[in-house]
Amino acid sequence: MTDKPLLILIAGPYRSGTGGEPQAMAANLARLETAAWPVFAAGHLPVIGEWIALPVLRSAGAGPTDLLADRVLYPTADWLLAHCDAVLRLPGESAGADQDVATARRRGLPVYHDVAEIPRRTPQETM
Repeated sequence: MTDKPLLILIAGPYRSGTGGEPQAMAANLARLETAAWPVFAAGHLPVIGEWIALPVLRSAGAGPTDLLADRVLYPTADWLLAHCDAVLRLPGESAGADQDVATARRRGLPVYHDVAEIPRRTPQETM
């Protein structure tokens, strides 16, 4: 249990296994987002790197399959992790998510593999 809300990076497949297909990437992002409410309901603030990186790419006139994407997606997650308290690693092959986990462990941050592992915040407000 913790009394401080944690900033938790939700990491998992986004581009992996999609072949660059926009609908498949959108489905992966939606899957990442399904973990946002359970993290929030446990009293913490969820964040997904793509929530930040995709608008940055769009503002540069690029998308997730453009050459610029690797220069934005991976650094965004790394820089974001400098502010995060933990990582929730969702299932599925993803080099980026594996990199996030390695970075988190190097920095001594907890890595959870299930929302049930995340300590609930006390006191828990009624939602």
